[in-house]
Amino acid sequence: MRPTQHPSNNRVLGAAAGWDQGDLPCGALAITDATQGGMPCVVSFWRPDAAELALLNAGGLVMLSIMGATMPPASIGVEL
Repeated sequence: MRPTQHPSNNRVLGAAAGWDQGDLPCGALAITDATQGGMPCVVSFWRPDAAELALLNAGGLVMLSIMGATMPPASIGVEL
């Protein structure tokens, strides 16, 4: 999936300080500062390509990877 610009985006995140772009490239990610359930959050939007859509339609799963040794609270959903 590729990150996709959304009309609500109001900020751009970059790689963390000290990130080694040679080992694992990290580009800019447009995000939206928001709240969910009264908690502050950041939202990014992703668009699957045709091959990924075919896999999803065949029962494939969406995978969320978080860099680091733990999983912070996260949410995945669908929006137009």
